[in-house]
Amino acid sequence: MNDVRPGQLKVYLGAAPGVGKTYRMLDEARRRAGRGADVVVGFVECYGRPRTEAMLDGLEVLPRKRCTYGGGTFTELDLDALLARRPQVALVDEFAHTNVPGSGRNAKRWQDVEQLLAAGIDVITTVNIQHLESLNDVVETITEVPQSETVPDEVVRRAQQIEFVDIPPEGLRRRMAHGNIYAPEKVDAALAHHFRPGNLTALRQLALLWVAGRVDEALQAHRSEHGTGRVWETRERVVVGLTGGPEGATLIRRAARITDRSARGDLLAVHVARSDGLAAGASHASLARQRRLVEDLGGSYHSVVGDDVPTALVEFARAENATQLVLGTSRRGRLERFLTGRGTGETVTALSGDIDVHMVTHERAGQGVLLPSRRRTLPRSRRTAGPVAGLLLPLALTALLKLDTARSTLDLTSEALLYLMAVVGVACIGGVTSALIASVTASLLLNYSFIPPVGQFTLGDANSMLALAVFASVAVTVAAVVDRSLRLSRRSVRATAEAETMSSLAGTIVRGGTTIPALLTRAKETFGMRSVELVGEPPGAGGPASDTGAGEAVTSVPAGPGSYLILRGRALPSSERRVLAAFAAHVGAAVERARLAEAAAEVEPVKAADRMRTALLRAVGHDLRTPLAAGWAAVSSLRSREVQFSDEDRQELLATADESMAKLSRLVDNLLDLSRLQAGALSLNLRATTLEEVLPPALESLPPDTPEIEIPDLDEIPAVQSDPPLLERVIANLVGNAARHTPPGRKVLVTASALAGRVEVRIVDRGPGLPPSPTRDRLFEPFQRLGDTDNTAGLGLGLALSKGLTEAMNGTLRPEDTPGGGLTMVLSLPFAERVPDVPDLRRVNRRPEPRPAAAP
Repeated sequence: MNDVRPGQLKVYLGAAPGVGKTYRMLDEARRRAGRGADVVVGFVECYGRPRTEAMLDGLEVLPRKRCTYGGGTFTELDLDALLARRPQVALVDEFAHTNVPGSGRNAKRWQDVEQLLAAGIDVITTVNIQHLESLNDVVETITEVPQSETVPDEVVRRAQQIEFVDIPPEGLRRRMAHGNIYAPEKVDAALAHHFRPGNLTALRQLALLWVAGRVDEALQAHRSEHGTGRVWETRERVVVGLTGGPEGATLIRRAARITDRSARGDLLAVHVARSDGLAAGASHASLARQRRLVEDLGGSYHSVVGDDVPTALVEFARAENATQLVLGTSRRGRLERFLTGRGTGETVTALSGDIDVHMVTHERAGQGVLLPSRRRTLPRSRRTAGPVAGLLLPLALTALLKLDTARSTLDLTSEALLYLMAVVGVACIGGVTSALIASVTASLLLNYSFIPPVGQFTLGDANSMLALAVFASVAVTVAAVVDRSLRLSRRSVRATAEAETMSSLAGTIVRGGTTIPALLTRAKETFGMRSVELVGEPPGAGGPASDTGAGEAVTSVPAGPGSYLILRGRALPSSERRVLAAFAAHVGAAVERARLAEAAAEVEPVKAADRMRTALLRAVGHDLRTPLAAGWAAVSSLRSREVQFSDEDRQELLATADESMAKLSRLVDNLLDLSRLQAGALSLNLRATTLEEVLPPALESLPPDTPEIEIPDLDEIPAVQSDPPLLERVIANLVGNAARHTPPGRKVLVTASALAGRVEVRIVDRGPGLPPSPTRDRLFEPFQRLGDTDNTAGLGLGLALSKGLTEAMNGTLRPEDTPGGGLTMVLSLPFAERVPDVPDLRRVNRRPEPRPAAAP
């Protein structure tokens, strides 16, 4: 059994290079070493900055591991040596760095760090905000520079400490201008692109928001761990209660305005299912619209289950550390409020404590239905008022009927009907018990006050006994009907609430929230639990809802083979377990999908290799055999002693053999380069390259019968960062492909333009183009000739190889439709850092000269 305490991770996070992360990390290392800690520098990159290099003095620096890749020599973290040295604290710079292939155990440096932590070594590291996986696309949109090195957010969040290293944009630009970040020759380009004030401000805001979210998570964990019930107003959080009624949009907008008045406040909308209060009059369509409105305003939507709406709302608000609650005024009329007691808003206000409650008026206020009440069970107020009404209402009616006006107008039949109506009213209010009290009271008062002899009870009379029986039977019947109606209403509301919950869950899945953490968070909110987790082992003894000894119940439910959903918090009644089972089923399905995705990812490389092998065998069977047969036939004819060839025939046969051998050489070179690309072993020598440097040799390598190529002036086009021979091959392949599809008498157009730090080269043909169909996606697949009908066109490697070479040089290659017909291939490459001296463009606008035939 491994008893090693896992190491602790500390991350210095910055918004951009040069803010001082490495300097701060080394400063902390020196302080720890001064206090007697065993500190080793595993890997620190100083980038030639003197002040940073000076911080290494006095620290033990582990020698780096040297490795070769693609013809170059690199240095990496020596993980094995660091594990063998086993210091207390290790410094590992550049958390998101991608290791050189074959240099060690892992592909990423953050994976190396995880092994160090597992070995009990504390690690201090650095990372920039643009390397966080969740923000990668956002940073690319801001800086227009793709980030190839990323680290999962969850890995950084697991750090015990995250320290944000900040510097204002102008201060960082001054540091850059003084040469404290990059070499002098790189300063101007950096200030004009990545280090623009707007870019730095946006990156800084991203970093601050991400760190604030991490701090908020830590605060919620602390509050949950210590059972803190009071609201800590560290940040404005506004919760708006939604019923699904027409007033929802008004409440959401009002809550959004309250949120906007506070700095970076949060807006949370919540709908309570399985209850009347806020659930009364709920409409699925309205809730869906209100959910979209909340999300459009930057808020989040939540659905919780609760028998008591006010309690559920307040508990949710406290769990989210909300500072304000926004509710709509009651839609019930005055009489309904009098009969059914105080509403949700009043109850929430009484329970809210230190949470501010805003009651917002709306056009539907006071316009709800009167009776019957939509409560699923009789509230305490009705259970108390019923028996009282059963006694007082018949007495009040008797007093009214004793008046002279009533006695002169009504007869005994009318008086009996009025008593019967009073009994029915009490039965509707208070149920069976209240109805029986009212029936007995009413029959006795009717007998004593209005049945002769007046002023005496004649209970022995058959008519009196019949009247009492009728009163009691009518009262019990009405009360039973009311009770049955309540039970059916309870079942209906429960079914509706469960349907709402499942509909909300389905909506989350449809919107992409199918990850296991999202489902667990959803279950935690829905059932009002303290925590929900997915484990691979069955829970211990104690039954499905065993008590933990601290007043907390634990509920477990299977979530697929070998997985269990564990909920900690309140004990769940059996009525809620059906919904919980549905959640568990979704979690189990998500786990199974994750397993299948892993299996598919493992199988995909094998399938790809098999497809490549099959396609290669097909291609070799024809395309390599054709030039080989032609060359073989030409050489065999020349060697024949039986035929005397003229000088002209001999030259033609030699030219055929030369052309066949050249074609074979090109095919073999393409195959080798494609295999190197797929294996990641292609050697690159990236440097500043101008189009004037590579265009002439690329065009001269084309066959003599290539159509005329038109190239506008390229003097103003900046140099690109590329490998010149590879770029030459890419352009030659693209121009040759365009030439094959260009009709006779038309030119191939090659243009270039500079935009947003990149140069785009367009090779335009006027051929048939490509149809808008799914086959267009196969344009860059090897061993196919999309759109070609000539089987002698080659292996179909040109575009596949061109795309691979372009991406290896950090470029892109994409097809576009040529206006008026044809296809345009767009080659995009990043600017170079400096422009080399190259000769002027020559012979580009002329057709290449024919190559002489081989000498005999």
